[in-house]
Amino acid sequence: MPEQDFFYTIEKEAVAEFKDRGSKFIAYACPIQSVEEFKAKLNDIRKEHPKATHHCFAYRIGIDGNVFRSSDDGEPSGTAGRPILGQLDSKQLTNTLIIVVRYFGGTLLGAPGLINAYRSAASLAIQMTPIVQKPVETKYIIQFDYTQMNDVMMVVKQIGCSVIEQELNLFCRMSVGISRGRLEEALYRLNEIPNLEWKKAV
Repeated sequence: MPEQDFFYTIEKEAVAEFKDRGSKFIAYACPIQSVEEFKAKLNDIRKEHPKATHHCFAYRIGIDGNVFRSSDDGEPSGTAGRPILGQLDSKQLTNTLIIVVRYFGGTLLGAPGLINAYRSAASLAIQMTPIVQKPVETKYIIQFDYTQMNDVMMVVKQIGCSVIEQELNLFCRMSVGISRGRLEEALYRLNEIPNLEWKKAV
């Protein structure tokens, strides 16, 4: 499988609601970067909806999408977490979490009804927020003299690198993300700046 130069995610949180035979399903779509962020978000939503019968979720994190999890939270196996994850995957989303909160309405929906409800709620939440395409970036550390600041910043701006952190003293250190598609060009141009050092971040 070729390496991807881009990935798809969401940048803004969104909420949507789906109702079926008295049961209410409230879906939250949230951008996340880590499992810690997911845990904090789930905690917040549990606090916000303490009387809900279920807090089901699915998330996928990372460029290769290998970090993922889904939970039925007490619903019959495969009726909640998997349909939610299916909605993330149908849009090729990563770094995204969907939590669907259910308030039971008194009528059992059965497995097909539950699958449809969780899938629909998740799908509606995704529709409420724009999907963005982001470049896959490799992180580099650049070290240079303060007098070279303009040259470095020109390369960073023209290539469209993201500045992750910077220490600007007499001797400067900058951590940048360079998109995979423009890596060769960026390193070639940085090499043209005398006495500048760069290395791939570990």
